[in-house]
Amino acid sequence: MRLPFLKKEEKVVDDADAYTELPLEEEEQKKISIMIEKLESLADVDKVMRAVRQGNIVVVKIRELKDQNLDELKHAISKMKTACATLDGDIAGVGEDWVIVTPSTARVAREGA
Repeated sequence: MRLPFLKKEEKVVDDADAYTELPLEEEEQKKISIMIEKLESLADVDKVMRAVRQGNIVVVKIRELKDQNLDELKHAISKMKTACATLDGDIAGVGEDWVIVTPSTARVAREGA
């Protein structure tokens, strides 16, 4: 014999208000700037790398330094490569007169890669 007051009741929640929507963490959409700089001396490397550390892509014109002092240009490029490796950035030559330096948020797409 079953007692009527011991009846098992199941509640089904079908109300949309019963659920709480958790906000997704939205990544702040920061625009990346592309800057153009001239590399006229070894001292200009610091200015270029400061811009890269701030999250900018920098297109560097190396023609003037190349015409003036090839050894200083090689040293400047080496310094930028080392800084890029430290920042997990990227660096690539474009033609004979330009170099692109990127922060860790961007990569240079190379042919065949």
